[in-house]
Parts: sequence; structure tokens; C-alpha cells
Amino acid sequence: MNRPAVLPRPVLVVEDDPKIARLLLDYLQVEGLEAEAFGDGASALERIRAQPPAAIVLDLMLPGLDGLAVCRAVRTFSDVPIVMLTARVDEVDRLLGLDSGADDYVCKPFSPREVVARVKAQLRRAEGRLVAAAAPWTVDDDALRIAWRGQWLPLTPLEFRMLRRLLARPGRVFSRAQLLDGLRPELREVSDRAIDSHVKNLRRKIQAVEPGCDCIAAVYGVGYRFDPPT
Repeated sequence: MNRPAVLPRPVLVVEDDPKIARLLLDYLQVEGLEAEAFGDGASALERIRAQPPAAIVLDLMLPGLDGLAVCRAVRTFSDVPIVMLTARVDEVDRLLGLDSGADDYVCKPFSPREVVARVKAQLRRAEGRLVAAAAPWTVDDDALRIAWRGQWLPLTPLEFRMLRRLLARPGRVFSRAQLLDGLRPELREVSDRAIDSHVKNLRRKIQAVEPGCDCIAAVYGVGYRFDPPT
């Protein structure tokens, strides 16, 4: 059986449990992905700064510098895809991971195949294969407007900023707090439930141009994700 070509940059597994780290390395390598492991956040961060990886699988609970701190530090200099592993299942912990800059998360115990699938999905998005050159939308930042299939959407300024942020990172889950952060300072008093209403309006306006298009997906307990239409 032919395997995919090995990436020139490795996937970094940052996990302090040697058995879990070895398991993930084995599954990633079987899929043709070069991979290496680090057992603590500080050494991993040093490696990421020196040689940026293709993606990072990052455990939340690490000795010394924890996963949240590593994620926040990485986001100050790199947009590398980060999939966070967490044994915590509370909504607040998932939100903390996403708010720190993670692109996705997987709760322990997990299937190694699921982790690998999430990593490969993030690699595809990072390579831009999900957003083709002929994307169905056009963004005019100067005029605060977005066209869908060649037709300008009747967006309010708040809706423009929300949709603009979702379009900028297809496939990434944004918490409601992150969507609020993309608004002007004077609009940040908008409630979480108001965000839900604005998302409904965005869906309705897109579907008025392209019936049946359901490209803004709700992620239960977290927020929303933009999935480019095929």
C-alpha cells in the first residue's frame, strides 16, 4: 500500500505521558507524517521558535509551562495549527483552550485515529486546500461589505465583522467571546445570546442567495465554525 509523502516539517506531539506520546507518534507515522515528541512545554516552545513544525498536538496538562501558556506563547509569533488534548470536559476548559488560540481540541480518553484525523484536517486547512482560489465570497474591507456568489449581502457593520472573522479561518471553531472580540470596543457589550441571533441572520442572508447553504455550523457548548461550501 502506498503511503502519503512525508511532510518536510514534522508534527510536534507535546505530551508528558510517554505511552500516549509514543502511541500518537506511531499513528502519525503510519499515516506518512513525520512526527516527534516533547515531554514538557518549555522545551517544546524552544523547538517551535527555532524550527516551526507543520502542526502541534498539545496536551493541556504539562509540567511547568502548561498547554494554555504554550498555546498563547506560540500565537504571538506563529499561526501553526494546534490541536489541544485535554482530560477536562467542562465547557469552560474547552473555551479556555480555544480562546488561547487552539484550532481544535480532543478530550481524553481519545481514539488515536481521531487525533490523527483532526491533525490531517488542520494541515489541509493550513495548506489552503479547503478554500479554493474561486471562493464563493468576496470581501471588501474598505466598504464593509461581503459578496456571496457575486451578490452583495445586506449586512450590518456588526454582521460584517462577525462574518469576516469566520471567513478568515475556515474550519476553526470560534467561541462567542472570540467573535465578540472582533467587534469594535463599543459593541462588546453585546450578549452571547445576541451573537446567536446575529449568526441566524447571517445564515438567512447567505441562504437567500444560495438556498440550502448551511456553512456556519454551531459547535455545541463552544461557539461557531465556518465550513466552506463545496
